[in-house]
Amino acid sequence: MEVLGLVAEGRSNGQIAAALYISPKTASVHVSNILAKLNAATRTEAAAQAHRLGLLNAA
Repeated sequence: MEVLGLVAEGRSNGQIAAALYISPKTASVHVSNILAKLNAATRTEAAAQAHRLGLLNAA
């Protein structure tokens, strides 16, 4: 949920990694998994889908 929130803020993988004290590769894997779970092709689409589902309010 933290990664999804940061994606919705428009952060890059490097910025997500720095914010969460993880490697950029780990951030990339998390973002890829989020895109797959939300059936989204882009970060913007994932953020919009998460907003529609109310996932960002829960974070």
